[in-house]
Amino acid sequence: HVQLVESGGGSVQEGGSLTLSCATSGYDLTSGCMGWFRQAPGKEREGVAAVSPGGVSSVYADSVKGRFTISEDNANHTIYLQMNSLKPEDTAMYYCAASSVGYCFSWRAFSNDRTSWGQGTQVTVS
Repeated sequence: HVQLVESGGGSVQEGGSLTLSCATSGYDLTSGCMGWFRQAPGKEREGVAAVSPGGVSSVYADSVKGRFTISEDNANHTIYLQMNSLKPEDTAMYYCAASSVGYCFSWRAFSNDRTSWGQGTQVTVS
């Protein structure tokens, strides 16, 4: 049974930084793509960043390119999302996702039938 637990959210001023963590259990980080998604009130969930096993490829939303970085720590079964130069429009609930797809170059790797989701961590930028 895959479990994903996010942490690191909070409130920050515009221009600030946060690092989100996603601790995994029951899941081998070398077996599938990991990603971060977010959902703001009244909006659909959107992909933020994703990484293929071993970091061989990564995907970023245009709105976060150059500001956010996704990374993996296989030894600690954890993925991270480093967020810099935060903007008010980054305010959302951020979710960690684990896909059974072995290589991801788009958000389609995270269809609900092949993805496990965490409970989310709130990020508020003012």
